[in-house]
Amino acid sequence: MKVQRYYHYLAALIGAVILVIFDQFTKHLAILHLKDQEPYILIENVFQLEYLENRGAAFGLFQNQRMFFYISTAVITVAVIWFYLKVPMERKFLPLRLCAIAVIAGAYGNCIDRVRLNYVVDFFYFKLIDFPIFNVADIYVTVSAAVLAVLILLYYKEEDLERIFHRS
Repeated sequence: MKVQRYYHYLAALIGAVILVIFDQFTKHLAILHLKDQEPYILIENVFQLEYLENRGAAFGLFQNQRMFFYISTAVITVAVIWFYLKVPMERKFLPLRLCAIAVIAGAYGNCIDRVRLNYVVDFFYFKLIDFPIFNVADIYVTVSAAVLAVLILLYYKEEDLERIFHRS
């Protein structure tokens, strides 16, 4: 049984690395094809690809506060690993483990940008609702958080959550 857990952990690590690589690849493409260019309009007045160097968080928060983001990434890493280790290795809990992997990948995708470039590359823009420009790593985190909320509110029962948070 313990050997099987290690395979799950290895698969999770490989999955997170693949997601980070995909995020970094899309940002590389954005730098190559969108930087210093006019936005690439996919749907007029609705959705476009537009290059942005983001030195803060969503909605312009924490501009140039790199240390805050490094510490946040470390805290998120510890919390998600703790959570991942607590979740039972059963098929029923696979969605929780996948959310954890995506959150870690999103955190590290943006952290790599901050370390390497001193900013995060963003390029998706929903012009219709003037939503802040975002990237693939942001999608990982946002979708995972939404799925996690739905799972906790609608799918998992109280007993399931007790099994996670009261395991030794």
